[in-house]
Amino acid sequence: MIGLIGKKKEMTQIFAEDGIVFPVTIIEIAPCVVLQVRTAKRDGYSAVQLGVGKKKKIPLPLKGHIKKAKLETVKSIFEFRISDPENYRVGQKMNVDIFSEGELIDVSGVSKGKGFQGVVKRHGYSGGPKTHGSTSHRVPGSIGASATPARVVKGKKLPGRMGGNRVTVKNLKIVKIEKDNNQLAIKGAIPGSRNSIVLLRKKSKERKKR
Repeated sequence: MIGLIGKKKEMTQIFAEDGIVFPVTIIEIAPCVVLQVRTAKRDGYSAVQLGVGKKKKIPLPLKGHIKKAKLETVKSIFEFRISDPENYRVGQKMNVDIFSEGELIDVSGVSKGKGFQGVVKRHGYSGGPKTHGSTSHRVPGSIGASATPARVVKGKKLPGRMGGNRVTVKNLKIVKIEKDNNQLAIKGAIPGSRNSIVLLRKKSKERKKR
């Protein structure tokens, strides 16, 4: 499932031909360059390593690595597992042409960090009574288990840091492709903040019909 590295720009809305409006997320795709092609015989698995962006300072070992692709700098590097590594070569540039309008794709990104949050916001707890005199509006309540096992069980949903996790949203539809601007309009919302890096992959498997 080859894919591309993109940057989340903004959300807007698009009108369909029948007049129905739906939300879309605009993703900018910079030319992704193949830095390395991994094969099962040599590396134990098949994958394509893509690089994108520019950075002022990069380590010397990385400079030697990207020199094979005739690049001087790169900002982000990601790998995509594939089954046909023989169809790719180092230095090859990939853009929005690998996708088509109406295609379903999987989008991965890092969710927005919310900092330390309580159980009501973090896990959707209902909280305590909202009546006059209550002093436990947003507390988790009892978390123990009496005398047996006399401890808090592992995995209990408690307050803590929220967000900043890798999230994948599957089966998102490509509504529009602007090849001149290297942009995609994807129906719905995707994880991450503005200008964050997102990974776009071709759909991993067919959606099960109910």
